[in-house]
Amino acid sequence: MAEWDGRGLPPAAAARMARFQAGGVRTSLLDVPGAVSVTGVGLPPMGEVMGCVVAHIGWAGFGGCGWYGPGAGWQPGIFGGGFRGGTSGGIPGSVGGVIAGGVGWGGGTVTSGSVTSGSDDRFAGFAPYVDALYRGYDTALARMVTEAQAMGADGIVGVRLSVEHLGQDNREFVALGTAVRGAGPVHPPRPFVTDLAGADVAKLLHAGWVPVSIAFGISVAVRHDDYATRSQASAWGYNTEVSGYTELVQYVRHDARARFAEHAAGAGAEGAIVSHMGLHVWGREPSEGHRDHVAESTIFGTTLVRFSREGTVPTRALTVLPLRRD
Repeated sequence: MAEWDGRGLPPAAAARMARFQAGGVRTSLLDVPGAVSVTGVGLPPMGEVMGCVVAHIGWAGFGGCGWYGPGAGWQPGIFGGGFRGGTSGGIPGSVGGVIAGGVGWGGGTVTSGSVTSGSDDRFAGFAPYVDALYRGYDTALARMVTEAQAMGADGIVGVRLSVEHLGQDNREFVALGTAVRGAGPVHPPRPFVTDLAGADVAKLLHAGWVPVSIAFGISVAVRHDDYATRSQASAWGYNTEVSGYTELVQYVRHDARARFAEHAAGAGAEGAIVSHMGLHVWGREPSEGHRDHVAESTIFGTTLVRFSREGTVPTRALTVLPLRRD
């Protein structure tokens, strides 16, 4: 196998493209209804495309929960693994325009990728960890698009994103999809990318909308388990809301939504369809008698633009008629 410098197609992918160009078997990840639907709107499947990257995520960048004032953490962007600059939307090196390495005593709330004014310091960002996730997904998607461009595809449908933990802080980010190409003489300069099923893509095209790209928003926040939170969480004999945890999950979901919206706006989209919303919460004990909770929120979806104002949604109709007498 030839050496690879990280640019263009990996040697294995280049060999697969050579077989494709030579007229090999064309594969598809779409189910039968999806394949028939995209073919019906003039975008027949061309072949399976994939992009992947293995990344080592050894440093999360945690700089303190911000509860104890001076000395509990670092100022945003100083020694905390962060720096300012760049644009949002998963561009390597930036999340939301500001990379915050931790939280200090500066009188604001800090989460991964955002610094907002506030009256306390209860949240701190895991910005290097979030940045690594953005890099992983971005790289896998970019390599998948490179394969599709080598095929001459107009789009990639039914994209599946996955992350596999390989041990020792190593993760594999994978993007899989089916490349499609129109039969007409006009082709876009860059393939569209969507995680929607083939049948959904066909309905969107009938309605005058076309997918653009996959957008995602990721945020991580941490909150110290103060006395009120510990009391509510361990309440005995009655049911009650744990207001601290409610605040944590609401805050991190709000920040993830904001990152998702920025990513979609950066693609020039007029709308977006959210396909996945995830939340993972876990506890950590950085020192004796000191316990925090961390929340990670992820949002994935497809951005859209309208190409026709006159499109109509296809009507519901049976494609297979029963032959029963009754």
